[in-house]
Amino acid sequence: MSDATRHLVNLQSWSGEEIRRVIDAGIRLKADPAAFADRLAGRSLAMLFQKTSTRTRCSGEVGMFQLGGQAVFLDWRATNFGLADLADEIRVLSRYFDFILARFLSYADVVTVADAADVPVMNGCCDRYHPLQALCDLQTVQEKLGRLEGVHLVYVGVHNNVTNSLITAGLRTGMRITVVAPEMNESAVDDALFAEARASNRYVETEDVRGAVANADVVYTDTWLDMEYFDDPEYAEEKARRIRLFEPYQLNRALLRGSDALIMHCLPAHRGYEIEGELVDDPRSVVFDQAENRLHSQKSALLALAGLLP
Repeated sequence: MSDATRHLVNLQSWSGEEIRRVIDAGIRLKADPAAFADRLAGRSLAMLFQKTSTRTRCSGEVGMFQLGGQAVFLDWRATNFGLADLADEIRVLSRYFDFILARFLSYADVVTVADAADVPVMNGCCDRYHPLQALCDLQTVQEKLGRLEGVHLVYVGVHNNVTNSLITAGLRTGMRITVVAPEMNESAVDDALFAEARASNRYVETEDVRGAVANADVVYTDTWLDMEYFDDPEYAEEKARRIRLFEPYQLNRALLRGSDALIMHCLPAHRGYEIEGELVDDPRSVVFDQAENRLHSQKSALLALAGLLP
């Protein structure tokens, strides 16, 4: 890997100014996509996925097309990645492609990809971080509220990869972050990130969900069980345990009565579990705007990695 190659493996190495530039450019890309139609002409994106995907895959393929480039989807099971040395295969991809989008089960494997690649690598979701989701989330907040500085985002549910990336992106752009999480996914543990967050006067951890959402500008939740395990019979017992544990933390109309906070969810949502179905369709909900913004913010992230941000 060249020392000059820039990656988006997590957001810890990105400054608040860099994150804001991606968000602002995403808003411009959304408003006038034709103005950027040839920015990545002749360039290609490898999309190497172990995990299922709707938004990440579609925003990658459509986004590269809209920027004048090409995306190639590679299902892990239909390639030799499971048979060969991962770093060796990534070195091969670096000879064919200008960018790599890796959507992996393990963060350690994403790091291996970035270490081996000679082209920019984006983490399209792993067990520890989801940086592309956080960028689109902040773009949505900026669009709806007109600012990030001082905005109070309350995350409710299991502390997971999305939580980690929201903490980093939010604190670096001046937001206040409150986490209401009775349990954390073991794979999401990041002691350095937590130490940095807890040293900030804009970060709070609490179990008082009602108190937290009472003064929130944004209320955010995510699935209680990783999507690849939600309908897996082998995880039925764990699913039942988590439902019992997290049920008091469901986002519902009773909890948010009288609140005008934006309601966010990275999707797919399990209606009736982490969020009451009616809230997904509530006027305060911006979940489908979030989903759309995956396209625009991901295009912006690609341009940032290419050194072509407007």
